[in-house]
Amino acid sequence: MLLNRMLIYGRLIKFSHTVFALPFALAAVLLAYRQHPIGPTVLWWILLAMASARSAAMGFNRYIDDEFDRRNPRTANRPLAAGQIDKKSVLIFVLISSALFIFSAGMLGHLCLTLSFPVLLVLFIYSFTKRFTPFSHLVLGFAIGLAPIGAWIASTGEWDMRILPLSLALMTYIAGFDILYACQDIEFDRQERLFSLPACWDVERALKVSSLLHSLTFVFLLLVYFAFHLSSVYLGVLFLISILLILEHKLVQPNQLEKVNFAFFHINSAVSLLLFLAVLLDTVT
Repeated sequence: MLLNRMLIYGRLIKFSHTVFALPFALAAVLLAYRQHPIGPTVLWWILLAMASARSAAMGFNRYIDDEFDRRNPRTANRPLAAGQIDKKSVLIFVLISSALFIFSAGMLGHLCLTLSFPVLLVLFIYSFTKRFTPFSHLVLGFAIGLAPIGAWIASTGEWDMRILPLSLALMTYIAGFDILYACQDIEFDRQERLFSLPACWDVERALKVSSLLHSLTFVFLLLVYFAFHLSSVYLGVLFLISILLILEHKLVQPNQLEKVNFAFFHINSAVSLLLFLAVLLDTVT
């Protein structure tokens, strides 16, 4: 019974999608570790803060979008929309996750505690943006893109401009593939008057914006190389990442949207893990 409940909550927040942003945050920890070594306790609180913030954001998104999810055939099987869990339970889950995030941030220092409140606000605001702007994908990217900055501050206790390119890389990377993902819901979004970029413009132009964003992702990841004086190992892995990003946009074409899910999960998972591997290899070699 307990295991089944945990699996339901895991599907509610799409726990498997943690693989997109977490490697970027851990890469920030590794970059910080070169000058500010941290112990397992700090790493634990960073991981807990990341997990609880994401859980709060995803739970809130499901709570706010419940009516849309019920009407959209693609999302009707989500736990809340399918009646596997009730809205009150989801709201309690969001409140507990938010409290856990604030507590974890507090354990990482006064600055992290202070920043936890505006971070939560940004994460929650995203859930409303598709109701009034086609640039909700950028808001999502911005919200998730805060993860490397948060991980850096948690590790060092201070802000450093050098970590900004990594956060911008995550922002453009997330926003770019969220546009691809939204291509699946064009007709539904137009019917419900939701302002996703593909629905407001068209698939072809939306894919061009996504390509531009992922080109910027590569540029920002290259700037990380210069900012931290990384080695050729990092550049080698970055080349592999560029190939995957190109492949993603070759797969997803206006007349081939059935490949969105493959590109969304498998290729993007590989990109995130390769980025972490690049920084890890550079750190240990």
